[in-house]
Amino acid sequence: MRTIGVAIPIPEPFGGDLQRRRASFGDPLALAIPTHITLLPPTEMDIRSIPAVEEHLRAVAATEEPFRILLRGTGTFRPVSPVVFVAVADGIAGCERLQRRVQSGPLDRELLFPYHPHVTVAHHLPEEAMDRAFKELTGYEAAFGVRGFALYEHGDDAVWRPRREFAFGAG
Repeated sequence: MRTIGVAIPIPEPFGGDLQRRRASFGDPLALAIPTHITLLPPTEMDIRSIPAVEEHLRAVAATEEPFRILLRGTGTFRPVSPVVFVAVADGIAGCERLQRRVQSGPLDRELLFPYHPHVTVAHHLPEEAMDRAFKELTGYEAAFGVRGFALYEHGDDAVWRPRREFAFGAG
């Protein structure tokens, strides 16, 4: 068995900046999780299923077109879930469409919470650290183009690494 996830990677310099900020709030997972917008949350898979998953993701990406993301400000899922995030202000529809398509076929699964595209910057931290993350990133803004997504695998060392990237329109 392997644990996989699918996400839109946040490009540099924004990804590294947000990862460093996440670490500065004391989040022990900051350096183990590349900065991203989730399309498929952590999912356990039989390793023999991964070629079918990769083919599914290739087919999804082949028919997608680039879209723009604007990250702006912060939000939180508290008290339901101890998460502070940078909000997706533009590009929500593209993320939602992509998420629906990714989570079909061999990746069809029920979610614990309704899908809400975001970039986590603090998770399961003391309230003071969560409040600090929320406040310090209130004015955050970054814009970039999305031209694909990646399949990630959770390593035995608890680090998430890209296994394969899928470019839009690469049929």
